[in-house]
Amino acid sequence: MEQSSIPIVPSLAAAFLIILYVVLPSSEAAISCSDVIMDMQPCVNYLISGIGPPPAPCCAGVSNLASTATTTTDKQTACTCLKNASRNINLKPELAKSLPENCGISLPFAVSPDVDCSE
Repeated sequence: MEQSSIPIVPSLAAAFLIILYVVLPSSEAAISCSDVIMDMQPCVNYLISGIGPPPAPCCAGVSNLASTATTTTDKQTACTCLKNASRNINLKPELAKSLPENCGISLPFAVSPDVDCSE
């Protein structure tokens, strides 16, 4: 298995999950960091290289993560996972910030690697 892809996926997933965390309100956690990584893995190359639009599997993963992380605890778990993963890769913050819009997902806040996952 590709050990190097695991840290990369969580990094870009972290930025995206931060967005999802803010958007979706809830109460109990049913999502795991491995779930988040699987959903966000197709976005890694895009978030690092930024060539062209995000691939369809990336947007599908983002959409799945948004629909899966429904509780506050799920959102906090996903946010923390993505934030921790983003520390291990060199993703482009501007691409992470624009990912939701580029995938047709509207968020009421800006995506940032500095987001506070507890809020």
